[in-house]
Amino acid sequence: MRNKSNLAAGVLCAALGLGIVGDELLRATPWGLNVALFICIFVAASVALARWQQVDLKPDVNWLAAAALLFAAGFAWRDSAVLKTLDVFALAVSFSLVSLRSKAGRARTASLVEYGLGAAVSGFNAAFGAFPLIGIDIKREGERLPWLRQAGATARGFLIALPLLVVFGGLLSLADAAFAHLIHVVFDISFQDLLAHFYLTAVITWLAGGFLRGLLLGKDPEIKDYQRPRFLSLGVVEIAIPLGLLDVLFLSFVIVQFRYFFGGAASVEASTGLTYAEYARSGFFELVAVSTLVLPILLAIEWLVSTGTAAARRAFRLLALVQVLLLFVIMVSAVQRMRLYQNEYGLTELRLYTTAFMGWLALVFLWFALTVLRGHRKRLAFGATVAGLIVVGMLHLANPDGFIVRTNTERVRQGRRFDAVYATSLSADTIPRLIEAMPLLDEKDRAAVAKGVLKQWSPGQLSGWRSWSWGRLAARRSVQDNEKLLRDLAESNE
Repeated sequence: MRNKSNLAAGVLCAALGLGIVGDELLRATPWGLNVALFICIFVAASVALARWQQVDLKPDVNWLAAAALLFAAGFAWRDSAVLKTLDVFALAVSFSLVSLRSKAGRARTASLVEYGLGAAVSGFNAAFGAFPLIGIDIKREGERLPWLRQAGATARGFLIALPLLVVFGGLLSLADAAFAHLIHVVFDISFQDLLAHFYLTAVITWLAGGFLRGLLLGKDPEIKDYQRPRFLSLGVVEIAIPLGLLDVLFLSFVIVQFRYFFGGAASVEASTGLTYAEYARSGFFELVAVSTLVLPILLAIEWLVSTGTAAARRAFRLLALVQVLLLFVIMVSAVQRMRLYQNEYGLTELRLYTTAFMGWLALVFLWFALTVLRGHRKRLAFGATVAGLIVVGMLHLANPDGFIVRTNTERVRQGRRFDAVYATSLSADTIPRLIEAMPLLDEKDRAAVAKGVLKQWSPGQLSGWRSWSWGRLAARRSVQDNEKLLRDLAESNE
């Protein structure tokens, strides 16, 4: 790094520019192309500052920045609100790891504690990093930067001029109607709008300045291996009893599930008194909860046994491996129940994304077996993170809302009911599928779909370029190409 004061001033200027650009871009909702553009500008500004002052950033930052750009592009691809929420989460994870591992070692060997610390450090830098940036980094070194003193003088000059312009401009406007009209045309902005612009610009500037200060000027926190007291270690008996009993419990459940797998609906109804659909509905989310809770329990026991005897570690690995294998069978049972539930009641966002979450859990448990059970605990967090990012990427490729509509319209061929109200409440990603499925629906559902589609996506309704996404563009094109058909169907049921 050649000059800390220059870099601090550059960070402040970049943050102010990002605040102005962010106010212009991110004000428009729903978010779409604007988020992708803002993240691109943010990454470009970060790279430019780092190269300008030759800040030594580790190679991991490159792929993390690429991941951030990829998920930012998701806003300009799909219109689903759930996918956009997942994109925000993926961006937060990427930037958290960038903030933590910018100058430290590899992200792939960071522990779970370090990943959590990355999120905390990023949040702390964004919230409070602007204080040292303004109060220490620039103020302390400001005498070396004549241009910075000149910028400060310019800002003070504008602050002094502002009240003078307001007073004399007001008096001159009262003196001449034509001049007053000119002032109104030139400065036609309400105080409320001006305040809103100032607030959003200030918030983005503050957060961007704090984050960039931590990334380029801050120091990575020193993380030391915590030496646990011996009394926190578990022995063979303490491990064998809880894990062994859990294994027996899981095995009992798995044996019952095999009976239902091969016995079918008759076996379920005879044993439980429930229909097959009710049986599926009653158990899926409970099995998801079981699968979710097992991982932190196994990690906690592994942490307690890591300083124990070799026999205790071997016992843990054996019993944990059995538990993971049994858990895979439980997950298969959960997915089977969801398939039955979906056949009876149709597919929804909650059911689809919960199933996707189960898929991610399966990948995590597989990685757990390959890393933690082989003594490589520190690799777990990286694999789980990558698996999560891959699942989010695959969801974008699958187009969840379009898949929901396609699945539910296929049920119509089997004589099942179609929920037109729910289908039209989904995002723009469903519209092409909905229009293609029109011939399968009855007259009432066709009319309901046509009304819902025209209400939200008629060609005259524009949302602006900042909210543009490929999904919204495809929806408007589909509606425009079939507008006459849709209007005829909408009017047919009136």
